Parts: sequence; structure tokens; C-alpha cells
Amino acid sequence: MQPYPPSPPPADSRGTRAALVFALTAERLSVFYEHGQWPTEAQGATLVADWLGRSGRSLPSADRRHLSDLSDQLAREIAASLSREAGLHTVHEMMEALDPNYESELAQTLMAECTKRLDGC
Repeated sequence: MQPYPPSPPPADSRGTRAALVFALTAERLSVFYEHGQWPTEAQGATLVADWLGRSGRSLPSADRRHLSDLSDQLAREIAASLSREAGLHTVHEMMEALDPNYESELAQTLMAECTKRLDGC
């Protein structure tokens, strides 16, 4: 008999929320660099709902919008502080780091920043 995979942490856990901010920041930067547009707060909140829904988890709309807003602020700051080439590299690292087997010092630093921003609220 095979053991069941561990259940994902609750949607409202600190780690899950920080990971959502990180993933949304990566997604926002990706859309910005590919299309020159920023996703709206509502689009980010909907994306969070979709991601959490895949594992049977959810967060209230206000919480999803808050996470979306935090990711928007961070993504815009990153884009404003980097050249396009450096920004594209950062997005690539962040997207790769969504795989838990991928290790990246840059992604770890950005995850720490996501946690810091989440804790600052």
C-alpha cells in the first residue's frame, strides 16, 4: 500500500500566503515583460483562487486581493529597479523556483522579501 502524499498546508498559513505572493509576483513580471501590461488586482485575486482551488483550498476575496496587491507592489519595484535583461533573468529564476526541487539563491532572497512584506501588514 502506497502512503498518501502529505496534505498541502492550509491556505491561510504564513508559508502558503508568502508562496502565493511569490508566485503572483513572478506571474505579474512575466506578463509585464511579455505583453507590457500589468495584471489587475482582481486578475491576481482570481489567479490565487484558481491555484488554491486545485488543491481544494480557498481564501476570502479580501485576503486574495490583499495578496494580489502585495505582489503588484513588489513586481513593480523589481521591474523599476532592473534592466529588461536582468528582469527577464529574474522572472526565469522565479518561475523555475516554483518547482520545489529547483534551488536558487535569488529566488530564496525574493521569497524572504515576500514573507517580510506579508509580515509587515
